[in-house]
Amino acid sequence: MSLFKKKAPKYTPPPVPQLPPEDPHQQANGVDNNNGSQKSQLVFHCQQAHGSPLGLISGFSNVKELYQKIAECYDFPPDEILFCTLNTHKVDMKKLLGGQIGLEDFIFAHRKGRPKEIEIVKTEDALGLTITDNGAGYAFIKRIKEGSIVAKIPHIEVGDHIEKLDGENMVGKRHYEVAKILKDIPKGTTFTIRLVEPLKSGFASIGPKTSGAKSGRNKSYGSGKETLRFKANGQATIENDHDESSKAGIEKINGLLESFMGINDSELASQMWDLAEGKTNSMQLADAIDNSDLQEFGFTDEFIIELWGVITDARSGRLS
Repeated sequence: MSLFKKKAPKYTPPPVPQLPPEDPHQQANGVDNNNGSQKSQLVFHCQQAHGSPLGLISGFSNVKELYQKIAECYDFPPDEILFCTLNTHKVDMKKLLGGQIGLEDFIFAHRKGRPKEIEIVKTEDALGLTITDNGAGYAFIKRIKEGSIVAKIPHIEVGDHIEKLDGENMVGKRHYEVAKILKDIPKGTTFTIRLVEPLKSGFASIGPKTSGAKSGRNKSYGSGKETLRFKANGQATIENDHDESSKAGIEKINGLLESFMGINDSELASQMWDLAEGKTNSMQLADAIDNSDLQEFGFTDEFIIELWGVITDARSGRLS
């Protein structure tokens, strides 16, 4: 019997502005704390990764709204943003903004740069790509396997957005959909991939101004252990960071996603970890996934069993 029902450099934080007394019937900004009794307006530093003046943004509760706020700050269309990194202007996939932002994090927006079309002959079953997405409709390359087909093509780089495959538009597709399309291309086939690279930096070094930033700082923020977490229901909550065993489990789950599906998604891995809370066996976990928005991924029984093994190992401390 199937387990799974298949269905279709650290920066000083910005000061926290003083808010007027809250109307208990009015929701401020879509940002809630853990107990839901108090709403908070958070302000974050941002900058364009290729170089720009410092900006301040607030009033967002999901990734699309975050992109909109950055675009408004710098007066360009939000669909110009490929992805954001935290605390570095470099295309560093380890610093990629996912479903959460530390309250002290500094946001760098990477905008669209040069498009490029490349013809590839699929001489092996796997291309050697790991795909992720920005949560707003753009899938891009997060990792290139050493020695793979793609690794031998100098014009394909980490951070490149996959815009089209043989003329078919990939904008709006999730990372797992793009990865499956690439995987399903028959061996021996020649296909064309259209990529858009991030706009290159014109500065050797950029970063926030830190002088005087500590003055007026609210002590309830910037502990480094709290994050603004984006939720599937459109809300954002302030939560404590995961402990070390949880982080080890989430990292391992992300490795499973890469092995089984060719995608890398820390927020998806974190969501799976959270779904497993209170579950005592793989059947319960499969049922929880099947009754969540994760059912669209169509995870196999083999994946669920491997996933449960990772979770039990992490809980027992065998991954720490």
